Amino acid sequence: MTLVMDPRIQAPATAVRPLPPTPRTPGWWRDAVGVATWASMLVVVALWVAGGGLQAFGTLAGALSSVGRLTGLVSANLLLIQVLLMARIPMVERVYGQDELVRRHRLVGFTSFNLMLAHLVFIVLGYALEAGLNPLVQAWEMVVDYPGMLLALAGTVLLVLVAFTSMRRARRKLRYESWHLLHLYAYLGVGLALPHQLWTGSEFLANPVAAAYWWGLWAAAAASILIWRVAVPLYRSLRHELRVVQVTPEGPDVVSVAMTGRDLDRLGAQAGQFFNWRFLAGPGWTRAHPYSLSAAPDGRTLRITVKDLGDGSHGLSGVPVGTRVLIEGPYGRLHPGVRTSRKVTLMASGIGISPMCALLAGLPQQPGEVTLIYRAASDADLALRGEIETVARQNGARVFYVVGNRMPGRPSWLPASAGALTDAEALAQLVPAIADNDVYLCGATAWMDAAAQAARDCGVPAERIHCERFSW
Repeated sequence: MTLVMDPRIQAPATAVRPLPPTPRTPGWWRDAVGVATWASMLVVVALWVAGGGLQAFGTLAGALSSVGRLTGLVSANLLLIQVLLMARIPMVERVYGQDELVRRHRLVGFTSFNLMLAHLVFIVLGYALEAGLNPLVQAWEMVVDYPGMLLALAGTVLLVLVAFTSMRRARRKLRYESWHLLHLYAYLGVGLALPHQLWTGSEFLANPVAAAYWWGLWAAAAASILIWRVAVPLYRSLRHELRVVQVTPEGPDVVSVAMTGRDLDRLGAQAGQFFNWRFLAGPGWTRAHPYSLSAAPDGRTLRITVKDLGDGSHGLSGVPVGTRVLIEGPYGRLHPGVRTSRKVTLMASGIGISPMCALLAGLPQQPGEVTLIYRAASDADLALRGEIETVARQNGARVFYVVGNRMPGRPSWLPASAGALTDAEALAQLVPAIADNDVYLCGATAWMDAAAQAARDCGVPAERIHCERFSW
């Protein structure tokens, strides 16, 4: 069985000309972020050793208390790293991308939480053994008698709440908006839980270097949040004065919203990136929602194309023209700057066509260098089809529509009609030289996993596969 997916545009033969320059992310940035993270962990351990952490192992009580201090210090360090990962620091955002940052944020968060629990257990047991008290009595005395411990207890309760609601089973039962609101309590939990270190921790009371390090790290985390999550988005929203100028239905439950404002060319947005948007048009405007640009930025307008999938997207079809829009961004690394080769394959599923449509127009290219593969359940679900074909015809790009119901019985990026082919065989049939391409992916998580595996099976190196996941 063969796939009936004739390209809508056949690129004419042409001489190869140099591509115009594209803003790129320096490769050493990623290494610098990693080195800084691990260096902070080494500093914490070194300060613990300098504070007598190893000498305390002479007795069981001392060993338990010392291990408790170490797990507490590492937990606190990871907690602040977790905050920094989601602080929208431009350097970090550009080298990792939002999906990778969310994954690392989750991993670091649960590691910090587990170490915090270990810290509580070891400290209580060590102090109880040294004082000859029941551990429950010792825990009570620590809470009511030690400075800052009531605040730490309140912060711990909030962090426990955030941790439990962040478990996948619990998250599936919550609306995104509800989970996001609960997740904000993590900042309050951090603020309440950490100060007791300065008032009761021996490393801080006896070591001014340790106190200076922790004050500096806390100040950096707080400043990053205030600057990149509050001040910069507020400044950009006021500076560019975005307002809705057009709302256009694109298909079943799909709508495009176009906006204009002042000096949008100075935003620095690239095709494929996303913003967090707040439309000031009624209830719910306080909650930001991430939507990718569906048209290449031209310095005059920004456009998003959104499918009705929840509370935030549901109301966009009725947003009045003239509505003021607040923004955070641009974010994400699904843009021309991560490209490593001349040839590019764009693969989109469903509403994942939004950033791919922008990239189809915004990627510097010569005829024949860009291929778009668009997966949809039916012809009626092919949003932006007319625009895609017009842009492809102008740029000499190739477009394939892969239409049909899902493949039963196996995870696949293909429709059921292509069941006789493997995922890799189908991809190689459409793009014979796929191993020489950069591959951009956007769609549902399971679909992107299958498409990425097909690309790897065709010989595409992992570093040439680019995607952005918005699952929470």
